Amino acid sequence: MNSPSTSEWYIGLMSGTSLDGIDGVLADFSGPRMVVTHHASAPFEPSLRAELLALNTPGDNELHRAALAGNALSLAYAEVVETLLRQSRQSRSAIRAIGAHGQTVRHRPQEFDSTGYTLQLGNPALLAERTGISVVADFRSRDVAAGGQGAPLVPAFHQGVFGRADETVLVLNIGGISNLSVLPADGRVTGFDCGPGNALMDFWCQQHTGQAYDAAGAWAATGQVVPALLDALLDEPFLRKPPPKSTGRDLFNPPWLSQRLAPFASARPQDVQATLTEYTARACGISATSYQNNSKRLAVCGGGAHNQYLMERLQAACPTLQVVATDALGLPALQVEAAAFAWLARQALEGKPGNLASVTGAAGPRVLGAVYPR
Repeated sequence: MNSPSTSEWYIGLMSGTSLDGIDGVLADFSGPRMVVTHHASAPFEPSLRAELLALNTPGDNELHRAALAGNALSLAYAEVVETLLRQSRQSRSAIRAIGAHGQTVRHRPQEFDSTGYTLQLGNPALLAERTGISVVADFRSRDVAAGGQGAPLVPAFHQGVFGRADETVLVLNIGGISNLSVLPADGRVTGFDCGPGNALMDFWCQQHTGQAYDAAGAWAATGQVVPALLDALLDEPFLRKPPPKSTGRDLFNPPWLSQRLAPFASARPQDVQATLTEYTARACGISATSYQNNSKRLAVCGGGAHNQYLMERLQAACPTLQVVATDALGLPALQVEAAAFAWLARQALEGKPGNLASVTGAAGPRVLGAVYPR
């Protein structure tokens, strides 16, 4: 067991815009490559999920509600940390830090006063108190302050884990929002948000079936794409915007969808679900094929990698690429983002940049995150 003075153990925690729960990993950075030794996940309590979703849009008493939701989220994070410690039998004193992303409820970079903002709920101080482990949080704000989008932050991590010397590697994360990392052999990494991931599909599924998500895409597979609706969705200007770019529920949300669905009130719910699934696949496919270069595969991570029907439609949208889950590259799809935030915590404690200006558009490399000591 490592001593605190030589520890290279980190915990990464991620709860994404899908709002499906928390993923946590225990990662060992002592060797030439990071190794994830343990993984734990926990769904959100329905009341917390509902409150986090509600806080994505303006409402009454937001400051008080956001503070309480941040506390509840941090307590849920702490439970995942305890699960990882039990699984690994690792001492908490050996964990150098926890990288805690927090829950994004607003993302408006470079929109106001030449800066804008990004807001992730959480209480890192409470997480440090409950776990007895140092916490690094608020990773995105410094990049935004430096003129960047604050997202995506994972391409630098993807390069270290998935990059190859002989071809361009494409890594697609499909959470609530989808983002692509383009990892050329020459190291000139880029990346950007493609558009919606699971967020619209999950919303429609919950509204019409009562289920939080369309498991394996089985419901969508019973429907038929509505071509005119698909065209209306694909007409979204964000899809044509050049990088650097990022987005979130501030754009791809129920009011956005309702406006586009208005002329299609007679469409069957399962046909709308099939169309939303096709929309995510097409939006991702446009990005991936545009940056394919000499790549042979598109490696998918995030919850979307477990949507079998979505993966089939993504393969159809990218006929010149082999679409696989990142499991085929050595890191399971549900572990990638949490591992990225363990890596970002390590970068912060070592005083190393966590962003790539070529990805986010920031003025330059920056050390990301605020540290809450144990």
